[in-house]
Amino acid sequence: MFRLIPDWLLYIIVIAAVVFVLFRVDRRADAPEALPEMPETGAFLPPPSAFDPEVLVEVGPVASGMGSAFAISSDGWWLTARHVVDGCARVGLVVSRGAAAPVQEVKRALFADLALLRTDRAETPLAIDTSEREFQIGQRAFHVGFPQGRPGEVYSRLIGRERLIATGRYKVEEPVLVWAELGRTGGMRGSLAGMSGGPAFSSNGQVIGVTIAESGRRGRIYTAAPSSVLRLLRVEQIEAIGRPAPRLTADNYGQESDDLRRALAVAQVVCVAPGDGPPT
Repeated sequence: MFRLIPDWLLYIIVIAAVVFVLFRVDRRADAPEALPEMPETGAFLPPPSAFDPEVLVEVGPVASGMGSAFAISSDGWWLTARHVVDGCARVGLVVSRGAAAPVQEVKRALFADLALLRTDRAETPLAIDTSEREFQIGQRAFHVGFPQGRPGEVYSRLIGRERLIATGRYKVEEPVLVWAELGRTGGMRGSLAGMSGGPAFSSNGQVIGVTIAESGRRGRIYTAAPSSVLRLLRVEQIEAIGRPAPRLTADNYGQESDDLRRALAVAQVVCVAPGDGPPT
């Protein structure tokens, strides 16, 4: 069972009035306007290439804050973004109002913005689709997590590949998938900070990426490629076994996302930076 701890994690949750933006391309005040509806799918996604456009990001210094994660196996493994937990003194997963589960182990990828978290167990692991060469330009994705520290989700379509080059606190180059934002639920506006580490679902409910960055000015969302997820699982010798979420559509993804959070398939991550914590 998850162990409930009301001390340092609860304190961070209570005082976190501002969600720190740990890893971003840029931001803007308002969400982008919805793009015109395009055909559902087109050409197949090409493999990574040296000629893919580059997107440059800077990983800021370690700071206490929040992100998102999702369960991938019933024995307690979760997947998130590396920048959400890298350098943290302590990491936890919020499991209910006012209660959190300590993360016992963090495994960071050295080649991508990905990390694995281990807790006692995960009740609702999700299925991951790693067949990215079968993805098609124009296909939909549904990004679920905790933008700005609150439940929220975004609807997008695939527009291609880019190569993400990160500098700053750590350096990494990785292939990423690029999505054009089509809409949001619940009147959410502004930055998607806090959604990093959350899953991107295909219409059939399988996870097809991990949200890692945004370009609010361009209305773009970047996800770690499924090939990077597969590589991390192989390196760490972890078997991801889960079930797809219910089928998602532009009409139901808000409700289905709420259900996934309630079932703790998707959870909020809390990072406590070195030197931070409750007063003594």
